[in-house]
Amino acid sequence: MADAKIITDGEARPAGPQDVRFEDTDPVETREWLESLDYVLETRGADRVSYLLQALENRARMAGADLPIKSTTPYINTIPADKQPRYPGNREIERRIKSIIRWNAMAMVVRANKQFDGIGGHISTYASAATLYEVAFNHFFRGRGDSGFNGDQIYFQGHASPGVYARAFMEGRLTEQNLECFRRELRDTQGLSSYPHPWLMPDF
Repeated sequence: MADAKIITDGEARPAGPQDVRFEDTDPVETREWLESLDYVLETRGADRVSYLLQALENRARMAGADLPIKSTTPYINTIPADKQPRYPGNREIERRIKSIIRWNAMAMVVRANKQFDGIGGHISTYASAATLYEVAFNHFFRGRGDSGFNGDQIYFQGHASPGVYARAFMEGRLTEQNLECFRRELRDTQGLSSYPHPWLMPDF
């Protein structure tokens, strides 16, 4: 066991405690299998590899082999690089806009809390998810149109509302006065509610 080797990405390394079930008793055979897989991938494509692996797994289970159960899988892009279309927008401009919106969202929350301690605002929610929101806003969400379509019905994470407000400000739908009164909608000003609920902000 002490001399066992593990093949990882075609490279042999000493076996560790985490590899007890996967001791490689025949490194040469393992390398041949991996090289065969590489050949099929190169000459026949990923679909053929997927089919062969599924067929091997089915045959092994029918033969009574004790296959490990994996509840998680390594993270990979769900779209192969060769099937991924070109990005439909200008990534540099969109990245710049996203940075401005993220900054304005943070500034709005910080300024509100400096004026009234304890207002809160969940700065990190939108900051950490800004790319997801902005790509969706720019390329996926659909609004009302002349065709009679009522627009997508989207349920946003309420804690990300500072980013939604900051984007609306950049679009001209909200004013600087609105942002100055974040979470102070009950004052005699045009304030913003904590979350843009249809009941609290029916026109937003």
